[in-house]
Amino acid sequence: MTTLYRSGTFRRTNDRSRLVITSIMGMVLGYFIGISSPYVSLTKISLPSNLVSSLAFGDDHRRPSIERFFPEHLVTPQDLIKKPKYLVTFTVGLNQKDNIDAAVKKFSEDFQILLFHYDGRTSEWDEFEWSKRAVHISVRKQTKWWYAKRFLHPDVVAAYDYIFIWDEDLGVENFNAEKYIRLVKRHGLEISQPGLEPNSGLTWQMTKRRDDREVHKNTDEKPGWCSNPRLPPCAAFVEIMAPVFSREAWRCVWHMIQNDLVHGWGLDFALRRCVEPAHEKIGVVDSQWIVHQFVPSLGSQGETENGKAPWEGVSMSMHCLKFILATIYHTPSCLFSSVV
Repeated sequence: MTTLYRSGTFRRTNDRSRLVITSIMGMVLGYFIGISSPYVSLTKISLPSNLVSSLAFGDDHRRPSIERFFPEHLVTPQDLIKKPKYLVTFTVGLNQKDNIDAAVKKFSEDFQILLFHYDGRTSEWDEFEWSKRAVHISVRKQTKWWYAKRFLHPDVVAAYDYIFIWDEDLGVENFNAEKYIRLVKRHGLEISQPGLEPNSGLTWQMTKRRDDREVHKNTDEKPGWCSNPRLPPCAAFVEIMAPVFSREAWRCVWHMIQNDLVHGWGLDFALRRCVEPAHEKIGVVDSQWIVHQFVPSLGSQGETENGKAPWEGVSMSMHCLKFILATIYHTPSCLFSSVV
Protein backbone atom coordinates (compact mmCIF):
# COMPACT_ATOMS: atom_id res chain seq x y z
CA MET A 1 0.00 0.00 0.00
CA THR A 2 2.84 2.36 0.82
CA THR A 3 4.43 1.78 -2.57
CA LEU A 4 1.16 2.51 -4.38
CA TYR A 5 0.66 5.75 -2.39
CA ARG A 6 4.17 6.96 -3.18
CA SER A 7 3.74 6.04 -6.83
CA GLY A 8 0.50 8.07 -7.01
CA THR A 9 2.13 11.01 -5.28
CA PHE A 10 5.05 10.88 -7.73
CA ARG A 11 2.68 10.87 -10.71
CA ARG A 12 0.76 13.88 -9.36
CA THR A 13 4.02 15.77 -8.74
CA ASN A 14 5.17 14.90 -12.26
CA ASP A 15 1.91 16.20 -13.73
CA ARG A 16 2.23 19.47 -11.84
CA SER A 17 5.80 19.88 -13.03
CA ARG A 18 4.80 19.34 -16.64
CA LEU A 19 1.99 21.88 -16.23
CA VAL A 20 4.35 24.50 -14.79
CA ILE A 21 6.94 23.90 -17.53
CA THR A 22 4.27 24.08 -20.25
CA SER A 23 2.92 27.34 -18.83
CA ILE A 24 6.38 28.91 -18.73
CA MET A 25 7.10 27.81 -22.30
CA GLY A 26 3.76 29.29 -23.42
CA MET A 27 4.58 32.61 -21.74
CA VAL A 28 8.01 32.74 -23.36
CA LEU A 29 6.59 31.86 -26.77
CA GLY A 30 3.88 34.49 -26.40
CA TYR A 31 6.48 37.09 -25.46
CA PHE A 32 8.58 36.46 -28.57
CA ILE A 33 5.49 36.46 -30.80
CA GLY A 34 4.46 39.76 -29.22
CA ILE A 35 7.74 41.56 -29.77
CA SER A 36 7.99 40.26 -33.33
CA SER A 37 4.44 41.50 -34.14
CA PRO A 38 3.99 44.72 -32.13
CA TYR A 39 0.96 45.92 -34.09
CA VAL A 40 -2.20 43.88 -34.44
CA SER A 41 -5.07 45.48 -36.33
CA LEU A 42 -8.44 44.57 -34.90
CA THR A 43 -10.72 47.36 -35.99
CA LYS A 44 -14.08 45.85 -36.89
CA ILE A 45 -16.66 44.18 -34.75
CA SER A 46 -20.26 43.42 -35.64
CA LEU A 47 -22.67 42.41 -32.90
CA PRO A 48 -26.41 41.71 -32.87
CA SER A 49 -28.21 44.21 -30.66
CA ASN A 50 -29.82 41.49 -28.52
CA LEU A 51 -26.38 40.11 -27.69
CA VAL A 52 -25.08 43.54 -26.73
CA SER A 53 -28.13 44.12 -24.58
CA SER A 54 -27.73 40.82 -22.74
CA LEU A 55 -24.04 41.38 -22.19
CA ALA A 56 -24.48 44.98 -21.15
CA PHE A 57 -27.45 44.58 -18.86
CA GLY A 58 -27.41 40.96 -17.73
CA ASP A 59 -30.63 39.05 -17.18
CA ASP A 60 -32.09 41.55 -14.73
CA HIS A 61 -33.06 44.60 -16.79
CA ARG A 62 -34.00 46.44 -13.62
CA ARG A 63 -30.38 46.48 -12.51
CA PRO A 64 -28.30 47.12 -15.63
CA SER A 65 -24.56 46.57 -15.41
CA ILE A 66 -22.95 48.17 -18.42
CA GLU A 67 -19.44 47.61 -17.09
CA ARG A 68 -19.60 43.95 -18.04
CA PHE A 69 -19.12 44.59 -21.73
CA PHE A 70 -16.43 46.92 -23.01
CA PRO A 71 -14.01 45.85 -25.78
CA GLU A 72 -11.14 48.04 -24.60
CA HIS A 73 -8.85 47.01 -27.44
CA LEU A 74 -11.22 48.65 -29.90
CA VAL A 75 -11.10 52.24 -28.68
CA THR A 76 -7.96 52.75 -26.66
CA PRO A 77 -4.76 53.95 -28.37
CA GLN A 78 -2.25 51.80 -26.46
CA ASP A 79 -1.94 49.25 -29.29
CA LEU A 80 -1.63 51.77 -32.10
CA ILE A 81 1.65 52.77 -33.74
CA LYS A 82 0.89 56.47 -33.31
CA LYS A 83 -1.06 57.22 -30.17
CA PRO A 84 -3.91 59.67 -30.86
CA LYS A 85 -4.71 62.35 -28.29
CA TYR A 86 -8.40 62.73 -29.08
CA LEU A 87 -11.35 60.50 -29.96
CA VAL A 88 -13.90 61.37 -32.67
CA THR A 89 -17.04 59.26 -33.00
CA PHE A 90 -19.70 59.36 -35.70
CA THR A 91 -22.89 57.31 -35.78
CA VAL A 92 -23.30 56.51 -39.45
CA GLY A 93 -25.21 54.87 -42.26
CA LEU A 94 -23.75 54.14 -45.66
CA ASN A 95 -25.93 56.78 -47.34
CA GLN A 96 -23.88 59.46 -45.61
CA LYS A 97 -20.46 58.03 -46.44
CA ASP A 98 -19.41 60.97 -48.63
CA ASN A 99 -20.32 63.46 -45.94
CA ILE A 100 -18.44 61.43 -43.33
CA ASP A 101 -15.46 61.18 -45.66
CA ALA A 102 -15.33 64.97 -45.88
CA ALA A 103 -15.67 65.27 -42.10
CA VAL A 104 -12.99 62.72 -41.24
CA LYS A 105 -10.50 64.46 -43.51
CA LYS A 106 -10.73 67.48 -41.21
CA PHE A 107 -9.05 65.46 -38.44
CA SER A 108 -5.34 64.67 -38.32
CA GLU A 109 -3.66 61.50 -37.03
CA ASP A 110 -3.90 62.98 -33.54
CA PHE A 111 -7.60 62.05 -33.68
CA GLN A 112 -8.74 58.43 -33.46
CA ILE A 113 -11.83 57.90 -35.64
CA LEU A 114 -14.54 55.55 -34.39
CA LEU A 115 -17.62 54.79 -36.50
CA PHE A 116 -20.78 53.30 -35.02
CA HIS A 117 -22.73 51.66 -37.87
CA TYR A 118 -26.48 51.59 -37.40
CA ASP A 119 -27.14 49.87 -40.76
CA GLY A 120 -24.75 46.94 -40.32
CA ARG A 121 -22.70 47.86 -43.40
CA THR A 122 -18.99 48.21 -42.69
CA SER A 123 -17.02 46.64 -45.54
CA GLU A 124 -18.29 49.24 -48.01
CA TRP A 125 -16.28 51.89 -46.15
CA ASP A 126 -13.00 50.23 -47.14
CA GLU A 127 -12.85 52.39 -50.26
CA PHE A 128 -11.56 55.17 -48.01
CA GLU A 129 -7.93 54.93 -46.96
CA TRP A 130 -8.65 56.40 -43.53
CA SER A 131 -11.26 53.68 -42.90
CA LYS A 132 -8.49 51.12 -42.51
CA ARG A 133 -7.16 53.05 -39.50
CA ALA A 134 -10.59 53.72 -38.04
CA VAL A 135 -12.44 51.58 -35.54
CA HIS A 136 -15.78 50.20 -36.75
CA ILE A 137 -18.50 48.93 -34.42
CA SER A 138 -21.72 47.68 -35.95
CA VAL A 139 -24.97 47.08 -34.12
CA ARG A 140 -28.05 47.63 -36.24
CA LYS A 141 -30.78 50.20 -35.63
CA GLN A 142 -29.26 52.03 -32.67
CA THR A 143 -28.41 55.68 -32.03
CA LYS A 144 -25.28 57.43 -30.84
CA TRP A 145 -26.17 57.70 -27.16
CA TRP A 146 -27.02 53.98 -27.11
CA TYR A 147 -23.55 53.26 -28.53
CA ALA A 148 -21.87 55.81 -26.25
CA LYS A 149 -23.30 54.22 -23.14
CA ARG A 150 -22.11 50.74 -24.11
CA PHE A 151 -18.77 51.38 -25.79
CA LEU A 152 -17.42 54.68 -24.42
CA HIS A 153 -17.10 53.94 -20.73
CA PRO A 154 -14.91 56.65 -19.12
CA ASP A 155 -12.23 54.11 -18.17
CA VAL A 156 -12.08 52.83 -21.74
CA VAL A 157 -11.58 56.29 -23.28
CA ALA A 158 -9.49 57.74 -20.45
CA ALA A 159 -6.42 57.95 -22.69
CA TYR A 160 -8.06 60.69 -24.77
CA ASP A 161 -8.02 64.35 -23.75
CA TYR A 162 -11.24 65.17 -25.62
CA ILE A 163 -14.11 63.08 -26.97
CA PHE A 164 -16.18 64.24 -29.96
CA ILE A 165 -19.62 62.61 -30.20
CA TRP A 166 -21.00 63.84 -33.51
CA ASP A 167 -23.93 63.26 -35.82
CA GLU A 168 -23.43 62.16 -39.42
CA ASP A 169 -25.11 65.16 -41.09
CA LEU A 170 -22.66 67.98 -40.35
CA GLY A 171 -21.07 70.22 -42.95
CA VAL A 172 -17.46 70.93 -41.96
CA GLU A 173 -16.13 73.14 -44.74
CA ASN A 174 -15.32 75.90 -42.23
CA PHE A 175 -14.03 73.66 -39.45
CA ASN A 176 -10.41 72.95 -38.48
CA ALA A 177 -9.99 70.36 -35.74
CA GLU A 178 -6.51 71.42 -34.58
CA LYS A 179 -7.56 75.07 -34.25
CA TYR A 180 -10.71 73.99 -32.45
CA ILE A 181 -8.74 72.11 -29.80
CA ARG A 182 -6.44 75.10 -29.26
CA LEU A 183 -9.41 77.42 -28.72
CA VAL A 184 -11.12 75.00 -26.33
CA LYS A 185 -7.97 74.86 -24.22
CA ARG A 186 -7.37 78.61 -24.38
CA HIS A 187 -10.87 79.43 -23.16
CA GLY A 188 -11.09 76.65 -20.56
CA LEU A 189 -14.06 74.84 -22.11
CA GLU A 190 -14.82 71.43 -20.65
CA ILE A 191 -17.97 70.99 -22.77
CA SER A 192 -18.25 72.70 -26.14
CA GLN A 193 -19.48 72.60 -29.71
CA PRO A 194 -18.66 74.42 -32.94
CA GLY A 195 -20.87 77.37 -33.79
CA LEU A 196 -23.78 76.65 -36.13
CA GLU A 197 -24.31 78.45 -39.41
CA PRO A 198 -27.21 80.89 -38.77
CA ASN A 199 -28.95 79.99 -42.03
CA SER A 200 -29.10 76.25 -41.36
CA GLY A 201 -32.22 76.28 -39.20
CA LEU A 202 -31.43 77.12 -35.58
CA THR A 203 -33.35 76.04 -32.54
CA TRP A 204 -31.34 77.97 -29.95
CA GLN A 205 -29.65 81.35 -30.07
CA MET A 206 -26.88 80.01 -27.85
CA THR A 207 -25.45 77.78 -30.57
CA LYS A 208 -25.67 80.40 -33.33
CA ARG A 209 -22.24 81.34 -34.70
CA ARG A 210 -21.05 84.87 -34.01
CA ASP A 211 -18.64 86.43 -36.45
CA ASP A 212 -17.09 88.93 -34.03
CA ARG A 213 -15.35 86.58 -31.58
CA GLU A 214 -13.60 83.25 -31.11
CA VAL A 215 -15.87 81.81 -28.43
CA HIS A 216 -19.05 82.79 -26.62
CA LYS A 217 -20.49 81.41 -23.39
CA ASN A 218 -23.86 83.16 -23.09
CA THR A 219 -26.58 84.74 -25.17
CA ASP A 220 -29.91 86.55 -25.08
CA GLU A 221 -33.04 84.57 -25.80
CA LYS A 222 -36.66 85.58 -26.18
CA PRO A 223 -38.29 87.19 -23.11
CA GLY A 224 -39.22 84.59 -20.51
CA TRP A 225 -37.10 81.82 -21.97
CA CYS A 226 -34.35 82.02 -19.35
CA SER A 227 -35.16 82.07 -15.66
CA ASN A 228 -31.49 82.79 -14.94
CA PRO A 229 -28.97 84.31 -17.42
CA ARG A 230 -26.36 81.78 -16.25
CA LEU A 231 -28.56 78.78 -16.93
CA PRO A 232 -29.72 77.03 -20.13
CA PRO A 233 -30.60 77.97 -22.74
CA CYS A 234 -28.94 81.36 -22.20
CA ALA A 235 -25.66 79.94 -20.85
CA ALA A 236 -24.06 76.64 -19.78
CA PHE A 237 -25.59 75.04 -22.85
CA VAL A 238 -24.63 73.22 -26.07
CA GLU A 239 -26.75 70.99 -28.28
CA ILE A 240 -26.38 67.22 -28.62
CA MET A 241 -25.66 67.09 -32.36
CA ALA A 242 -21.92 67.88 -32.11
CA PRO A 243 -20.74 68.05 -28.47
CA VAL A 244 -17.10 67.82 -27.45
CA PHE A 245 -16.22 66.71 -23.91
CA SER A 246 -13.04 66.84 -21.92
CA ARG A 247 -12.00 63.57 -20.32
CA GLU A 248 -13.21 64.73 -16.90
CA ALA A 249 -16.52 66.09 -18.17
CA TRP A 250 -17.26 62.90 -20.09
CA ARG A 251 -16.77 60.79 -16.99
CA CYS A 252 -19.65 62.67 -15.40
CA VAL A 253 -21.83 62.85 -18.53
CA TRP A 254 -21.50 59.12 -19.20
CA HIS A 255 -22.96 58.33 -15.79
CA MET A 256 -25.79 60.76 -16.50
CA ILE A 257 -26.87 58.90 -19.65
CA GLN A 258 -29.69 56.45 -19.09
CA ASN A 259 -29.13 52.90 -20.26
CA ASP A 260 -32.14 53.08 -22.57
CA LEU A 261 -31.50 56.63 -23.81
CA VAL A 262 -32.04 56.77 -27.57
CA HIS A 263 -32.34 60.26 -29.01
CA GLY A 264 -30.79 62.22 -26.14
CA TRP A 265 -33.32 65.03 -26.10
CA GLY A 266 -33.12 66.92 -22.83
CA LEU A 267 -29.56 65.80 -22.10
CA ASP A 268 -28.26 69.16 -23.32
CA PHE A 269 -30.10 70.94 -20.49
CA ALA A 270 -28.50 68.64 -17.90
CA LEU A 271 -24.86 68.87 -19.06
CA ARG A 272 -24.25 71.87 -16.83
CA ARG A 273 -24.34 69.59 -13.79
CA CYS A 274 -21.03 68.05 -14.84
CA VAL A 275 -18.81 71.16 -14.68
CA GLU A 276 -18.43 74.05 -12.26
CA PRO A 277 -18.93 76.91 -12.87
CA ALA A 278 -20.94 75.75 -15.86
CA HIS A 279 -21.46 79.20 -17.35
CA GLU A 280 -17.67 79.53 -17.66
CA LYS A 281 -16.75 76.00 -18.75
CA ILE A 282 -19.44 75.36 -21.35
CA GLY A 283 -19.36 77.35 -24.57
CA VAL A 284 -19.57 77.59 -28.35
CA VAL A 285 -16.51 77.98 -30.59
CA ASP A 286 -17.52 80.58 -33.16
CA SER A 287 -14.41 80.77 -35.32
CA GLN A 288 -14.63 77.03 -36.13
CA TRP A 289 -18.16 76.44 -37.29
CA ILE A 290 -20.33 73.79 -38.92
CA VAL A 291 -23.59 73.44 -40.82
CA HIS A 292 -26.38 71.16 -39.62
CA GLN A 293 -27.84 69.45 -42.68
CA PHE A 294 -30.86 67.90 -40.93
CA VAL A 295 -30.62 64.35 -42.27
CA PRO A 296 -32.93 62.16 -40.11
CA SER A 297 -30.74 59.77 -38.11
CA LEU A 298 -31.29 56.06 -38.84
CA GLY A 299 -32.91 57.03 -42.15
CA SER A 300 -35.16 54.15 -43.22
CA GLN A 301 -33.88 51.64 -40.67
CA GLY A 302 -37.17 51.44 -38.79
CA GLU A 303 -40.58 50.27 -39.94
CA THR A 304 -43.29 52.36 -41.57
CA GLU A 305 -46.35 52.72 -39.37
CA ASN A 306 -49.70 54.25 -40.37
CA GLY A 307 -48.18 55.54 -43.59
CA LYS A 308 -45.46 57.54 -41.82
CA ALA A 309 -41.73 57.25 -42.46
CA PRO A 310 -39.79 55.56 -39.63
CA TRP A 311 -38.12 58.76 -38.44
CA GLU A 312 -41.48 60.55 -38.18
CA GLY A 313 -42.44 58.27 -35.34
CA VAL A 314 -40.39 60.34 -32.93
CA SER A 315 -42.70 63.34 -33.27
CA MET A 316 -45.12 62.07 -30.64
CA SER A 317 -42.23 61.51 -28.24
CA MET A 318 -41.15 65.09 -28.79
CA HIS A 319 -44.56 66.41 -27.74
CA CYS A 320 -44.22 64.49 -24.49
CA LEU A 321 -40.65 65.66 -24.00
CA LYS A 322 -41.63 69.29 -24.52
CA PHE A 323 -44.02 69.07 -21.60
CA ILE A 324 -41.51 67.25 -19.37
CA LEU A 325 -38.68 69.72 -20.01
CA ALA A 326 -40.95 72.68 -19.42
CA THR A 327 -41.94 71.16 -16.08
CA ILE A 328 -38.39 70.32 -14.96
CA TYR A 329 -36.80 73.62 -15.92
CA HIS A 330 -39.75 75.87 -15.07
CA THR A 331 -39.66 77.17 -18.63
CA PRO A 332 -42.67 77.97 -20.84
CA SER A 333 -43.52 74.94 -22.95
CA CYS A 334 -43.55 77.11 -26.07
CA LEU A 335 -39.77 77.22 -25.70
CA PHE A 336 -39.56 73.68 -27.02
CA SER A 337 -42.22 73.97 -29.73
CA SER A 338 -39.69 74.73 -32.44
CA VAL A 339 -38.04 71.35 -31.91
CA VAL A 340 -41.18 69.40 -32.81
